Amino acid sequence: MISYVTIGVNDIQRVIGFYDAILGTLGAERIFETETWLGYAPSDGAYMPRIWVCNPIDGNPATAGNGSMIGLHAPSAEVVDRFHEVGLANGGTNEGDPGRRAHYNPGYYLAYLRDPEGNKLSAFCNTDIINPDGTYDPQLGLVPPRK
Repeated sequence: MISYVTIGVNDIQRVIGFYDAILGTLGAERIFETETWLGYAPSDGAYMPRIWVCNPIDGNPATAGNGSMIGLHAPSAEVVDRFHEVGLANGGTNEGDPGRRAHYNPGYYLAYLRDPEGNKLSAFCNTDIINPDGTYDPQLGLVPPRK
């Protein structure tokens, strides 16, 4: 459903190691680089989804959105752990250790990071609800709203 996301940053050089590392753990590779843009795509050759990291087009400073987060799918809990580990080792900050959360469905395992400029990301897997053929019952993935 999503073709791409754009993450605004002020300093491409400050974040390049972070994004190369975390997205590499999830099977993506850098396919594009200029002084103001980085582009990532699945390393299996799939055309989408893409992640673009860039300086804002309007010339104003990039800011991290309050309540904004990009959730990235991981194939296993081990990959979530590695995502978090390499993110911290490459200038990210911890926003939540890898693990399950009591207020999420039992199948979710995730970790939260902020990039060196404050953008929030998570890596998650829900392998407990995915069938071996890649299908799943969407109702199992729904979480009732918190009150």
